[in-house]
Amino acid sequence: MVAEHFFDKLVHKDAQSKLIPGLAESWHLVSDDTWEFKLRRGVKFSNGDDFTAEDVAATFARVPKVVNSPGPFSIYTRGAKSWEIVDPYTIRFKTDGVYPLLAQDFSQVYIISKSVGENVSTGEFNNGKAVIGTGPYKLVSFASDDRVVMVRNDNYWGDKPDWVNVTYRFISKDGVRVAALLSNDVEVIDVVPPPDMPRLKSTPGVSFSEIPSLRCIYLKLDTAHDSSPYITDNAGQKLDKNPLRDLRVRQALSLAINRQAIVERVMQGAALPTGQMMPPGANGYVPDLAPPPYDPDKAKKLLAEAGYPNGFAIGLIGPNNRYVNDAQIIQAIGQMWQRVGIKTTVEALPFTVIAQRQSRNDMSALLIGWATGGEPSTALRSNLMTRNNEKGYGSTNFSGYSNAEVDRLTEEGLRTADDEAREELFKKAMRVGMEDVGIVPLHMQKNIWALRGPLSYEARADEYTVAMNVERKK
Repeated sequence: MVAEHFFDKLVHKDAQSKLIPGLAESWHLVSDDTWEFKLRRGVKFSNGDDFTAEDVAATFARVPKVVNSPGPFSIYTRGAKSWEIVDPYTIRFKTDGVYPLLAQDFSQVYIISKSVGENVSTGEFNNGKAVIGTGPYKLVSFASDDRVVMVRNDNYWGDKPDWVNVTYRFISKDGVRVAALLSNDVEVIDVVPPPDMPRLKSTPGVSFSEIPSLRCIYLKLDTAHDSSPYITDNAGQKLDKNPLRDLRVRQALSLAINRQAIVERVMQGAALPTGQMMPPGANGYVPDLAPPPYDPDKAKKLLAEAGYPNGFAIGLIGPNNRYVNDAQIIQAIGQMWQRVGIKTTVEALPFTVIAQRQSRNDMSALLIGWATGGEPSTALRSNLMTRNNEKGYGSTNFSGYSNAEVDRLTEEGLRTADDEAREELFKKAMRVGMEDVGIVPLHMQKNIWALRGPLSYEARADEYTVAMNVERKK
């Protein structure tokens, strides 16, 4: 989310995740397979270069060349099969037939300067050396895992933020983050720890901003390996086959989890149990797809039917600094699995390590999160569709899940122009994937910010914490 300060996208999203103009002033269909985007004039990159359609084309050409990215943009650019620069401020994108979600996809892709992108490495973007964008701020300094210092870009094309100088700090430990707010070391914190809410509410001068999240917290189960790397029998010997490929085992692992207990005891009410990847009220939400019940007896029965009456041993990994109470969540799940005979070794790791292990599928069970962007296609395409690099499907489906019906329904939805018909297809795909336990959904987070002093924050459903949304109270 730090990139939001320095870079723009063709299409932006408001706080409710609705599409609004960004670097593109407008977009429309020219024909069933051609979208035209009209670009803003007078926009400059922070190095003084003019923004034109050449930069858009260079950005899209670069995306598939970035290898081993833990968060690849390819899922958001593959809908554009080709592009044509009509003039410096008009670009057309060809799609493979009807593809109504192109603008939605483009709301995820940061536009970089052609001159910069052609001459620097991915590492130079990651370490800050190549941070040249059209956003509301310019980079001053960057200290990995510590802070980003930025200054307002007074040549920004859009509304100027209230703040000239901003320091964006990375404080992963909940207690340290809360202490920084209470000591006036910082003015705004995100991901407010639920146990600290009562203390913060009783502190004079502290206010809150809250909104339901689009982020689903869930488990990925390895079905890619013939013999999963962190699964053994109870004596520590490798199993001949991967039990996670058996639907009954996946169902058992899901039924063994008491989601309501996690929400109440671990999340302190700052979450909602879920049986799918969309929150209530969102586009694509399936009303009758309820959270799986807590049923340890049925879980044991299913394990026995699958040939594991005495269970087996599994390694469960997850981050310790990414999601609200993430380390505590996997500890709770580990204890619940133990009760149905699954000997569970839990390992909480920094998210940088988790991202690397996920990208090479070095896991058997993994806790992770996904923010849908306000509609279900990205969740389906990225997490549940069979991995297909050529089409850009399954970009984060490193665990190897594959279901032909999920693929068919999602692909049909991606080619359906009618909004209601498309949503119904995505709902069906979500139902199939959840009933097949393609992932194990746990809960939807709530987004909560705490502020000190006369400040307000426009809470965002996408969880982004950006200086542009912090304003002085009037």
